[in-house]
Amino acid sequence: MNLEEAAKLSHSDWQQRAIELKKAAETRLFINGEFVDAIEGGTFDNVCPVDGSVINTCAAGAQADIDKAVAVAKESFKSGDWSRMAPRDRMAVMYKWAALIEENGAELALMDTIDMGKPISDMVGVDIPMCVETIQYFSECIDKITGSITATEYDVMSTVIREPIGVVGCISPWNYPLLMALWKIAPSLAAGNSTILKPAEQSPLSSYRAAQLFVEAGGPPGALQVVNGMGEQAGQALARHMDVSKISFTGSTEVGKLIHVYSGESNMKKVSLECGGKGPQVFCEDLEGELLDRAVETAINGIFFNMGQVCSAGSRLIVHSKIYDAFVEKFIAMGKDAYTCGDPLDPAVNLGPLVDHQSQSRVLGMVETAQAEGGTVEFGGEAAGGALEKGAYVVPTMITGVTENDTIARFEAFGPVVAVIKVDSDEEAIEVANNSIYGLQGSVWTDNYRRAMRFVREIECGTFLVNSFEEGDMTQPFGGYKQSGNAKDKCFESVLSYTNTKAAWFRLD
Repeated sequence: MNLEEAAKLSHSDWQQRAIELKKAAETRLFINGEFVDAIEGGTFDNVCPVDGSVINTCAAGAQADIDKAVAVAKESFKSGDWSRMAPRDRMAVMYKWAALIEENGAELALMDTIDMGKPISDMVGVDIPMCVETIQYFSECIDKITGSITATEYDVMSTVIREPIGVVGCISPWNYPLLMALWKIAPSLAAGNSTILKPAEQSPLSSYRAAQLFVEAGGPPGALQVVNGMGEQAGQALARHMDVSKISFTGSTEVGKLIHVYSGESNMKKVSLECGGKGPQVFCEDLEGELLDRAVETAINGIFFNMGQVCSAGSRLIVHSKIYDAFVEKFIAMGKDAYTCGDPLDPAVNLGPLVDHQSQSRVLGMVETAQAEGGTVEFGGEAAGGALEKGAYVVPTMITGVTENDTIARFEAFGPVVAVIKVDSDEEAIEVANNSIYGLQGSVWTDNYRRAMRFVREIECGTFLVNSFEEGDMTQPFGGYKQSGNAKDKCFESVLSYTNTKAAWFRLD
């Protein structure tokens, strides 16, 4: 069922489809175009965050499975069945793949909702359309990957050639299971690499199906494989493998640092990292009227969307003292009931559970710490009760009275929790915004564009927005400064990062 049809389904329709999908979904590893059990027979339970029940049992890949997949990928790359395919032919396969993703959009949307509790309306209206757009965009990049001829002496021709790297390992997160996987595997495939995906063990289902659809679209079986498993086993094995030429990772800063270590201890493979964030949104003293209303509404969506499980979420609101009281009052009035916990299979629900109960405990613990350090919970700060009590829910939470050095201002909550910090000047706002180990995404809200340009120049982050937040398109580089990582997802630069540059010198005389 495609996305247009999926948008018409009711709560009961999705519930029935979920029952059927849990029984039918493939949970084995996808290697060389086939679904196979883990070589050593390892499995793990895939747990539903809505009620803690077991969805299904998944194969747990380990070193032997990674070795098998890498060997297949290496042979596929050497054969040239994908790496040397004519660019326009490779484009045709990826365009067909994008079409199949859209045609099977309802199934893929449901898989991510079941796995991590993302509201089905978000999956149908946001995630899956962006998945299709991602593949289409990188398809269009394929015949734009060009080399150059440099200026040399008369009897010499010097060329610069872009070549695929070889075998690429991608490790994707659970907060946008299919979309974040495609931000990695689509540019890698566009560049001609053989690609192995290790999805987050919390959300494997959609990745398996997407890889199967790639082969159905005409992609060679060895060009895209999926090996699920625990990070300590499958992920580390992929990052340490001597025949993997690059690792692209999205996840925690702590694990990102380990990926660098694994690269250095193995073959010095290239490493691209997109890690944590603690996004500052600055609200200047000149905000009033409609612009202030829009700023507050955007700030609410910037932290509560996707249950706050977004590395680029605007989790630090830095508000000038002149408008602080008005801002807080509006945020409470507009934000307290803007997001409602409920069954993510209900199209009317816009806030599902966190990914698991461990995350729920961690987030609630951070709220308690914030209160102990002097913060005030204006609303929320607790788990959902009643019929949702068994789920990993945290209701939307606003904490005021936070200082820049409080725990909630320095560490990533990765939940629907926003911290509000009062400042007295632009200089202080910039200092507070930059007082972080992270530098992924930030914003400023002001009616003065000269002031805005100062913030653009001085706040240390990879993506910065003026009078908006969480906007952009596929042409916009996404990636951070400092310990938020070193890579750029989306954009043409991303495709080039999956290539090697070769210089060739021709003596003609």
